[in-house]
Amino acid sequence: MNITFAGNKMTLLGSQVEVGQKAKAFKATKNDLSDFNSEDLRGKVVVYSVAPSLDTSVCAIQAKKFNHDALKLSDDVVIVTITEDLPFAQKRFCANEDIANLEMVSDYKEREFGEKYGFLIDELKLLARGVVVVDKEGVIQYVEYVPEVTNEVNFDAALEKVKELI
Repeated sequence: MNITFAGNKMTLLGSQVEVGQKAKAFKATKNDLSDFNSEDLRGKVVVYSVAPSLDTSVCAIQAKKFNHDALKLSDDVVIVTITEDLPFAQKRFCANEDIANLEMVSDYKEREFGEKYGFLIDELKLLARGVVVVDKEGVIQYVEYVPEVTNEVNFDAALEKVKELI
């Protein structure tokens, strides 16, 4: 897939995922610097909201929108926002924006998510923007790689898929 960042062509590293594939296990870092393990979410519908950095307006909108919509969903749904921001910056962002309904994790250390899911931008070492929805059995049911990273994800399509799965 070809993506651009502010109109400039970028290269995605890793293998992009597709609907119907088994979700790959990965580890990341939580805001308290403890380990996040995607395997701990088995049995839940998981929304991976992927963004380059919370310090941009589009990324902030994405995190706030999913945080707000999480209140309306089932307890069987977990929303995980993944960026390359350091955990300290993520924690500060969540406190400043009153975000408490989603899990915020950083892929900065090992970049496992970015490489395993094909979201890591080679030139910037940031994640591309997108959404991955995984069902309770660990199968990918929805994927969006936003072609222009500075644009928003399709919130409605992702949330409709989640509603079908709960």
